[in-house]
Amino acid sequence: MNEIYIEYDFKVNPIIPGNEILIAELGMVGFESFVENEEGFKAYIQKREWNENILEEISILNSEMFTISYEVKEIEQVNWNEEWEKNFEPIQVADLVSIRAPFHENPNLKYDIVIEPKMSFGTGHHQTTNLMIQQLIDLDLENKKVLDMGCGTGILAIFAEMKGAQPIDAIDIDNWCFVNSVENVDRNNCKHISVYEGEASLLDGKSYDLIIANINRNILLNDIETYNNCLNEGGVLLLSGFYTEDIPIMDEKASSLGLKLDKTLELNNWVSLKYTK
Repeated sequence: MNEIYIEYDFKVNPIIPGNEILIAELGMVGFESFVENEEGFKAYIQKREWNENILEEISILNSEMFTISYEVKEIEQVNWNEEWEKNFEPIQVADLVSIRAPFHENPNLKYDIVIEPKMSFGTGHHQTTNLMIQQLIDLDLENKKVLDMGCGTGILAIFAEMKGAQPIDAIDIDNWCFVNSVENVDRNNCKHISVYEGEASLLDGKSYDLIIANINRNILLNDIETYNNCLNEGGVLLLSGFYTEDIPIMDEKASSLGLKLDKTLELNNWVSLKYTK
């Protein structure tokens, strides 16, 4: 018997950062899958997890900064692969890195990353993933020990291995991301990536030459001291998942830990910061 889902078709204005905020809030109340489009996104929750008052706790719907409308309908189980084939276009970064699904043609760039994203974050389309890949392009990763924190699809860990890093730990708190990362690591024939389900508490006693953390501002501010404690002297910390206006508060926290800001990349108001210890 197929699982019944409730589909919400949201129209969001402005879509940035409205989509990200709304998706984060919906995830907290049980929505498990999201497919973005030009007007907003569709969100899915199993009917047995749904109730008619489920949106009462979604604070962004009451914000005067956003105009959000939606339609609701009941549907049979969604074919997620089919949904992604409709919405996932291949991309290229700096004419060096291709990010594509298995059904896309290989453009034969230097680095070819094959991702079956399902509902996990990190297809390369989001500005922060793109920015982190740009940061990694410029780093010497040969035999560097790496952590990809909040790994999503595993795309950044996979790219790090392609650039010679080993060993690599990839961690995500979300089970769907954990499973998807394991699948994508295998799909790209990676041999040096270990994927874990959990949070920063898993880092006790660990040490790394490079830590990649593409999450969100509040989690980064909360966990950056843990990252710093795990970072080897002379190591690099890459941060993303926040906006240009968040740079001062992020830099204040990082500087208080003795980290030095070396490089800032920006794309459509999103930011990636490179720190050295």
